Amino acid sequence: MRWKPGRNNPTEIMAERVDAIVLGLGVGGEEIANTLADNGLNVVGIENHLVGGECPYYGCIPTKMMIRADDMVAEGRRISGFAGESTVNADWTPVARRIRDVATDNWNDRVAVERFERKGGHFVRGAGKLAGPGKVSVNGTTYEASRGIVIATGTSPAVPPIPGLDRVTYWTNREAVKVEQLPESLVILGGGAIGVELAQVFARFGVKVSIIEGMDRVLAMEEPEASAMLGEVLQREGIELWLKSRAQSVERRGDAIAVNLEGGRQVTGQTLLVATGRRANLKDIGLETVGLDPSARLLEPDDHLRVGERLWAVGDVTTSGGFTHMAIYHADIVIREILGAPGPGADYRAKPRVTFTDPEVGAAGLTEEQARKKGIKVRTGIQKASVTSRGWIHGPGNDGLIKVVEDADRRVLVGATTMGPRGGDLLGIFELAIKLQIPTDELRHLIYAYPTFYRGTGEAVRKLGPDQHAPMR
Repeated sequence: MRWKPGRNNPTEIMAERVDAIVLGLGVGGEEIANTLADNGLNVVGIENHLVGGECPYYGCIPTKMMIRADDMVAEGRRISGFAGESTVNADWTPVARRIRDVATDNWNDRVAVERFERKGGHFVRGAGKLAGPGKVSVNGTTYEASRGIVIATGTSPAVPPIPGLDRVTYWTNREAVKVEQLPESLVILGGGAIGVELAQVFARFGVKVSIIEGMDRVLAMEEPEASAMLGEVLQREGIELWLKSRAQSVERRGDAIAVNLEGGRQVTGQTLLVATGRRANLKDIGLETVGLDPSARLLEPDDHLRVGERLWAVGDVTTSGGFTHMAIYHADIVIREILGAPGPGADYRAKPRVTFTDPEVGAAGLTEEQARKKGIKVRTGIQKASVTSRGWIHGPGNDGLIKVVEDADRRVLVGATTMGPRGGDLLGIFELAIKLQIPTDELRHLIYAYPTFYRGTGEAVRKLGPDQHAPMR
């Protein structure tokens, strides 16, 4: 840190000048910092935890490795009566070892840090804080960016203020990913994507699992038909669902943790997992110094991710974040902005999302309910995966459906859900159709390869409204 005498303050600090500062090096922030450094900019990247963020260490990568393992267990158990006989003895040890040693390097970000530094970036480990327009302070040093600052501080698990919760030891997704010895039983608070994915993983490895969800269905943000089907699958696999139930208090009962519900009901388990959502890491990062609301839950940028002059926000701290792919999408826009080559702004009409249960639940654009709330005249078409030719061939584990939501006036899709053995991989055609506003008649008359899962796309479109055609087989 350099010091410059001032007329009114002989010890006034002169900030170290750089081209850009990235505050938070999760998926989006790391992409921005690395790319800007690759382009020759003097970049300071600040991260208080692990470079790469939640996704590679506690989220998408390790959890999908867990899911891959539980899918293999389930498929092995489906062999009997279908392709011979099988006995599957599920063992968590190799799963935990693979996550620790292969995926996360024992939760060490040395490789990511060195990659950034090799590109010429300046890495700082610490809790950075905005210190006025164009400035960030960290560890006693103030940096001033000539081109701009990017806020990419991500999210942390949201823990609800339930009486007694602070007096017991509980898991969030981070502890769940790190577990090496499974409990006999697990109670999960929250039936959203994180809750149902982890519920199925642990149940398939022999853990007795209960889910407590305040809404009347799991995956309440998705289509009700998908929620109902997934709920049936989870219950069929032995997972106990407590729907329309809210935790009133938590207490230790011997070797177990008890969650007390309304009406005197109680759910107990050896371990408690809190999966009630995420909160943006915006507290105490100095938002007030750049004219932003310090109490904001999320930042609302413009379509080029700007939240102020030479100030951008990306990923989970924004109202349009929530997924790794959104952080990367945001990062591309901001990189162009800072490098002086702006392109098109963000377009969220076909925003995709996938819950990696078995069956997978993919979705793009609006749900039927969301479309109706926007005043859209809606028509829907639904095709069950099990009655398509590929679904019948697939046999066990073919639960699923395809649902399309059409703007009946414009005859274009505004939303779609693809649920099934390859639910997430079927989304591409719908994301493209929604974004480019391809007329549904064009989708209706495409040639769909036989026999494929995606052939159900054409059948769902054919079932839109009164002008449905003869079913495809």
